[in-house]
Amino acid sequence: MSSEEGNTSGSRLFLIDGTALVYRSYFAFQSSLLTDSSGRNISAVYGFFNTLFSIIEREKPEHLVIAFDTKAPTFRHQVYPDYKATRQKMPEDLSEQLPILRDALETSGIALMEKEGFEADDLIGTAAKIAENAGLDVIIVTGDKDFFQLVSDKVKVYNLRTSTSDPEILGASEVVEKFGVPPEKVIEVLGLMGDSSDNIPGVRGIGPKTAVRLVNDFGSISSVYSHLDEVKASDRKKLEGNEDTALFSRQLVIIKTDCPVSADLEAWRMRLNDDSLREKFTELEFSSLLKYLKESEAAPEELKREYYIIDTPEKLADLLRKLQKAEIFAFDTETTSESPMNAELVGLSFSFTEGEAYYIPCNGFRLPPGAEIPRTFKWFGEEVNPTTAYILSSLQPILEDSAIPKLAQNAKYDMLVLKNYGIEVQGLTFDTMVAHYLLDPGARGHGLDALSMKYLRLKKIPTSDLIGSGAKQITMDIVPIEKVTEYACEDADCAYRLMNMLKANLEEENLQWLFSEVEIPLIPVLLTLERNGVALDTRLLGEMSGELEQLLREIEGDIHRLAGREFNINSPKQLGYILFEELNLPVIRKTKTGYSTDESVLKKLSAQDPLPAEILRYRSLAKLKNTYTDALPQLINPRTGRVHTSYNQTVTATGRLSSSDPNLQNIPVRTGIGGRIRAAFIPEKPGWKILSADYSQIELRVLAHLSEDLQLIESFRDDEDIHRRTGSMIFNSPLELVTPEMRRAAKEVNFGVIYGMRDFGLSERLGIPRKRAREFIESYFSSYPQVFQFVEMTIETVRNTGYTETIFGRKRRLPEINSKNHNIRSNAERIAVNTPIQGSAADMIKLAMIRIHRRMKSEKVESLMIMQVHDELVFEVPEGEVELMVKLVVEEMESAMPLSVPIRVDVSYGENWLEAH
Repeated sequence: MSSEEGNTSGSRLFLIDGTALVYRSYFAFQSSLLTDSSGRNISAVYGFFNTLFSIIEREKPEHLVIAFDTKAPTFRHQVYPDYKATRQKMPEDLSEQLPILRDALETSGIALMEKEGFEADDLIGTAAKIAENAGLDVIIVTGDKDFFQLVSDKVKVYNLRTSTSDPEILGASEVVEKFGVPPEKVIEVLGLMGDSSDNIPGVRGIGPKTAVRLVNDFGSISSVYSHLDEVKASDRKKLEGNEDTALFSRQLVIIKTDCPVSADLEAWRMRLNDDSLREKFTELEFSSLLKYLKESEAAPEELKREYYIIDTPEKLADLLRKLQKAEIFAFDTETTSESPMNAELVGLSFSFTEGEAYYIPCNGFRLPPGAEIPRTFKWFGEEVNPTTAYILSSLQPILEDSAIPKLAQNAKYDMLVLKNYGIEVQGLTFDTMVAHYLLDPGARGHGLDALSMKYLRLKKIPTSDLIGSGAKQITMDIVPIEKVTEYACEDADCAYRLMNMLKANLEEENLQWLFSEVEIPLIPVLLTLERNGVALDTRLLGEMSGELEQLLREIEGDIHRLAGREFNINSPKQLGYILFEELNLPVIRKTKTGYSTDESVLKKLSAQDPLPAEILRYRSLAKLKNTYTDALPQLINPRTGRVHTSYNQTVTATGRLSSSDPNLQNIPVRTGIGGRIRAAFIPEKPGWKILSADYSQIELRVLAHLSEDLQLIESFRDDEDIHRRTGSMIFNSPLELVTPEMRRAAKEVNFGVIYGMRDFGLSERLGIPRKRAREFIESYFSSYPQVFQFVEMTIETVRNTGYTETIFGRKRRLPEINSKNHNIRSNAERIAVNTPIQGSAADMIKLAMIRIHRRMKSEKVESLMIMQVHDELVFEVPEGEVELMVKLVVEEMESAMPLSVPIRVDVSYGENWLEAH
């Protein structure tokens, strides 16, 4: 070892509580499991490495060790057999991941530490002492308060808190501030208060606050008992006769610092075996973690990569001949913005043979003197520069030729960019992003970087390598053309390579029809909606912002009067103190940082005090103001004067569309102040109307079709009020005697079945006892017996196949349906039932959109399709086309996907979106 290698001056040793981190990672993904392509749960493994590398990236430690517990009993078990006896057994779906984690860690090059008879805590304590004596600064990564006892000038605790926040680093003063005593007194407090998680008894009735006060007053447990007569009577009574228990508990919580651990600091030096980890991460499909690893020093198997700059008319003409003859070609655009409605074209790339690609730079193309430049190309009314116009005019015939098949990654973006220049791409037959989404809708991402790593084992050039990130980010048009060429060609090349792999997988999974007849034809429809955008009444939104501002000020005053003093209403910590410390309202739930004051908690408390209800009202109105009345005008595109949302085709696991910037799916409902926001969505031209077409109870109709329940089918065929009918059945009441309240309860039950609601959820929704809710559900299933059979059979089928599917065969894998964890399994069962219903309804409206779009083009109407919101389509229609559009829209929506029950569409129109209901 060289002197340089052995020098530890100024070095830091990071000691990670590996066992705690495994559990933390496991529970972080409880609501959304991560599985690999074989369905294996790898959530905890991914979470562990993601956290580990975020620490390494942030801190760049010189030394690092990860310590783990073993299954063997420790010295604490020998002196106290009930040590940790109340701990629940490790969840089976976590224990199944430990060998995977262990295998990856053992090849990583990172130092690991574990020893039978000792806990990870003691190994960390010993390593910390060794390193401290050697002059290293020690950072213990843990959320366990027991480690506060080890804090010193050289030893600190590093609490991760959340993945998005900065870590909390605790030295001696921070320990005093957080725990109430200095590090050397921590064991005294722990001995008095005990630790229920480790089954350490402490003194019954002595909690953290009392323990801290006693230790601060008397210095130690022994001193407390030496001065027992000075302790106040209520505490003295609890302490009497428990000195041995307190001292024994103190002994149990002491972290050992003298375990038989090798003091080889060099073995703890931070080393990463990047090549081995790359292999493991690739195998585990952790493509997002590959960015943390260095490029392989070993020469990889070289993929053929012949990339060409097309920068002269002669080269362009040659490329056009090749594109004309290609069976299919991939295309991609390089632009100045991720927003297609703001993106200016920088260049285009093409590929039609694996390993070959071509890039045409708009800013590096050499036009010959006297070249004929078309003047037809405009970008939002602005004349396009001559070079770009020449390139686009040359490409336009091929791009608009529907007989020439084309593919892309996220084609909607590229097609919308080109549409803004006047080119309507035709002949799209494949989109690699959409294909992968259909194959694995639950995947963490469908981006080209992830797909290239997963299928091609190719780490693509990161976009940030070209344009940077954050405040120093530049735009693609000022990046050197040589760098853009390699990047752009790689994009087109990878998309082309991926096509054949994904195509074969689609056929194998019987998803080709859904892909070719629904998802691909939907792309031009969505880009049309995005480009059309929607007009807003900014004057109305401004008035509403002012009204809301005034109303919020009044409510703020009411809240402060009810609380008895002023405080920050937006601070959960301050609100929690007011509600639970000052008003002494019952604590419903606690979080890691204090009292929970979320919506469900405040709703429960509203029955006991007026303040929580006012807080809920304040939050609701503040959200309307911040998210809509203030924010929507800021999203208006200055070139079009309209708001252009982005429709996300590859996000939801059910197949539903979502939208962002703004999220139209969350525009408030049609009543009250929230409903008035819809009144701000208006036609741009005088004499035009907003027309809304909404599927009526479509998910219940899909349920009737899938379950083949005779009673449900009959009710829909007779055009009955389905909620009134259900109310009649579950309340055993004549139809005409069903009250509005009974109908409301029946509606909750009807839709609750679709979303897998159990008795607890229904009792919360209706505010009724759980027993009564259970009776409602039982009565519902006895009234609709085939619905019950459908639910049971669907769950059983998914248990056997591992996936649930829609009428058109859209699949969603649910390996967790066989989990040993009850909560995970129950959630998967709800998804198994809901996905075929919600997903089939999503497929239906997608087909309707495609058919309506085609009809509108063929009939050459002026009307615009401007929004899709769940089961609703919204149009901007000239007054003279209203009757035509009503007929067209209803015909296509009702016939898009025939069911065994009638499909009904509610259509109306008005001066704005609110009136169109």
